[in-house]
Amino acid sequence: MGSAAERLLDVQDLTVDIPLAAGMLHAVQGVSFHVDRGETLCIVGESGCGKSLTSLAIMDLLPRKAIRRASRLTLGGENILGLRERRMADIRGNRMGMIFQEPMTSLNPAYTIGNQLMEALRRHRPVSQTEARDRAVYLLEKVGITAAASRLTQYPHQLSGGLRQRVMIAMTLMCGPDLIIADEPTTALDVTIQAQILLLLAELQREFQMGLILITHDLGVVARIADRVAVMYAGQIVEHGTAAQVFGAPSHPYTRGLLDCIPIPGKTPRGARLGAIPGMVPALVGELHGCRFADRCAQVTDACRASDIALRDLREPGHEMRCVLSEAQAEQVAS
Repeated sequence: MGSAAERLLDVQDLTVDIPLAAGMLHAVQGVSFHVDRGETLCIVGESGCGKSLTSLAIMDLLPRKAIRRASRLTLGGENILGLRERRMADIRGNRMGMIFQEPMTSLNPAYTIGNQLMEALRRHRPVSQTEARDRAVYLLEKVGITAAASRLTQYPHQLSGGLRQRVMIAMTLMCGPDLIIADEPTTALDVTIQAQILLLLAELQREFQMGLILITHDLGVVARIADRVAVMYAGQIVEHGTAAQVFGAPSHPYTRGLLDCIPIPGKTPRGARLGAIPGMVPALVGELHGCRFADRCAQVTDACRASDIALRDLREPGHEMRCVLSEAQAEQVAS
């Protein structure tokens, strides 16, 4: 684990509110985390929990009417909260890059692959066309694209989904960023390609010693490549710890519910019913009180609804959960 000197990203009390006709949508509520150099933080949770809006808030790419607040948002020690758009555009794609769900929406169909890769570098660095082209070929080879030089003249529609996503990864790496945010980068791909892309990201992250935030709902992937895991539910982080802590001793009822939904090869009998979490995610509009998971939790008590619940430390350093259950009670329920 990196020291504070190697801290790349520090996010404290990040809040995203979006005004709607029905009232204020509290999409992200007081989220705090950090990422160190060479570390992978996975943010997991079901659709609509605020994972993607958290990443867009860091990149300052939120919808125009969204209101972003934070007590601290720094990249490599520099405050990136409230920067002018031009300065933020210098940081995006240069010091931190983002890989989106669907590469076709991120690649311009009217320009060649080579043109887009080289533009990504020349926008931020004073390099020649030849240097930019060499870097593009080098990175296309790094991400496992064969005959890389011949791909430069192709257009996005001429590549498969898996190849387009590899091009997007290469483009994100063109300027050698300190931090990459990958938001569900394999959603549109088939299962075998998904695994390849995620393992590729993990390899590149180790090789280039970047920080990586991987946003996903696929816990199987998380267990393989995460250093630390933040579990989000209804706009809040409900559990946070190392991958070993969260998977080895899941403490929040929601985390345990998510893990129960995963079939385990050799343990889950064929044809057996998988776990499910009853109920619906609460609407996050208007006044919110108490535990957001209370209506779906089998261990709910009056204390859960009385007031908002803070993240608190568990026995092992760095392992936190947002729950009134004691660790002993959580273990009792889990067993």
